Amino acid sequence: MTSGVIADSIVNLCGAIGLAVAMMTFYRRDPRSPLTRRLLLALGVIAILFLDRGLAWWTGSRLLDRLSVIPASLVPLGALIVTEGILRRHAPRPVKIAALAGGILLGLGGLFGLQRLAMPYAIALALFQLLGFATCALLLATRDRASLMAAENRSIGRMAVGALVVIPFILTDFRTLFPDIPVRLGALGALLTVTVMLIAGGGAETRRHGLAMMALRLISSGLLGLAAAFMAPDVDAAQMVRFVAVAIAGVLTIGLMTDALRALFESQEPGVLNSVAASPAQTREQLIAELARHPIFESARRFRENELALYDPPLLHDFLSTRRVLRRSDAPWGLASTDPAAERMVSLIAANNASHVIVLGHDPLDLIVLAVPVTAADPATETALALVRRLLALTPEAK
Repeated sequence: MTSGVIADSIVNLCGAIGLAVAMMTFYRRDPRSPLTRRLLLALGVIAILFLDRGLAWWTGSRLLDRLSVIPASLVPLGALIVTEGILRRHAPRPVKIAALAGGILLGLGGLFGLQRLAMPYAIALALFQLLGFATCALLLATRDRASLMAAENRSIGRMAVGALVVIPFILTDFRTLFPDIPVRLGALGALLTVTVMLIAGGGAETRRHGLAMMALRLISSGLLGLAAAFMAPDVDAAQMVRFVAVAIAGVLTIGLMTDALRALFESQEPGVLNSVAASPAQTREQLIAELARHPIFESARRFRENELALYDPPLLHDFLSTRRVLRRSDAPWGLASTDPAAERMVSLIAANNASHVIVLGHDPLDLIVLAVPVTAADPATETALALVRRLLALTPEAK
């Protein structure tokens, strides 16, 4: 088995695993949506194609190789089904008939031996797939924008561009047409597409973070592949491309798996905001007692004004009147380090080994002092503390 066949197999197996993980993620996000069912159908067909190809090339099985033409010929139909779901309307009838008839004819033709006519069959299948993707991109681009929401129009625009970007990756799968291609990249294109689709489902800030992480994965895995290529004897340009493709496919697949597993663990162990939202507490005291069960609030201690006599409450009134959450790392909070109010607040934090002070009320003083573990100190936790403070301040005291 040549290095090219090994690289093709690994990239396709990674593509199958990555798409399977993406399918589970889409299902977990919205299992009852009609669009989700259409998307799972299309991704399932493509995942089967990559799995079949990967196993066929790895084992040298001609039967599996012939069977792979069935899902390959159904890919345009799957893309059209998803396009209809996104647009919430049917595609033109001739387009649907062409996608279905072409898929059946090419699938059965390949299964019963038309692959022996390697060049004509490869050209027909390649043109069919490319026309299918181009048609879907055209339908998305010429949609009735007024009938869709602004967010849907933005998402569709990105998908139309993605459908065109993935075409060069698809072409590399036809080695009959391009015999000098070092490695087939169709599965890698699919991994990139589903990764972007999963990122695009979040808010603007989440998308920026996701794209930055994706760029980091691509760059670092590409460099890792280049470094690994130089350990191989007689390395050449084709070998370097294979190493890079395998490294990127592997890292993207691992990234999809770890992201899905992290989301699963987070859903099983609700965060602090989920705990507050699900709490049946009716008063501030009850809500604070509920929060104490969460790891971030395990060390929390509440101080009323009469418990702050040593820290000069009248001096702290003005200091805390415009502040909601104080962080130890921000001391002295815009004041001089010798300012009496700042000194007393630093003393309170140090006496309780705390990292944060949540101000529930400033007249009379009502504070929660807590230590957030360094492993949990991130922007999301800071935002959660600010929101928890607002909820506690709005929750009535016990009568």
